[in-house]
Amino acid sequence: MKFLSALLLFVSIVSGDAITLPDNFRADFMQTITNAKKKTIDYSGKVRFSNRTLLKWEYLEPTKKEVCTDGVELVVVDHDLEQVSTYLINEGFDLAEILKKAKKYKENIYVAKHDNKSYTIQLNGKQQIQSIAYYDDLDNKVQILFKHMKYGKGDLDRKSMQCHYPKTYDMIRG
Repeated sequence: MKFLSALLLFVSIVSGDAITLPDNFRADFMQTITNAKKKTIDYSGKVRFSNRTLLKWEYLEPTKKEVCTDGVELVVVDHDLEQVSTYLINEGFDLAEILKKAKKYKENIYVAKHDNKSYTIQLNGKQQIQSIAYYDDLDNKVQILFKHMKYGKGDLDRKSMQCHYPKTYDMIRG
């Protein structure tokens, strides 16, 4: 699942000597997925990270979705389909282990290998995450570009990191 891959990837983005994991961050993102036939689909939205395990992706284009995780459970809200899917993440996030694996490749570029995947992480001049590229489980090339990155101290409000949806949406347990 592309959303799960993106979430697992995001946990692996901050490692190595010069990359610092902030207490929290917020950013706009553009995600491009390219399949083997060179067909692409672009997603855009906002992402929030807090407390080393909380992630919230808000996809705004081309469809409206929210993807939230606390490192144990993944919630995907598809507002267009009026559907909520929940999944338990088998192994959770071992952030410390992933962080140990990133190695500096060249200036502002790092490579991390985790769970048989390679991630390329590029930092901006402020040593903040600028982009991430990897191949997902379906051999699609995934590139995520971040804009307006804001690192912060302390945890974000836990409620702001949860997915919100009407009780009338269909529920699917994975």
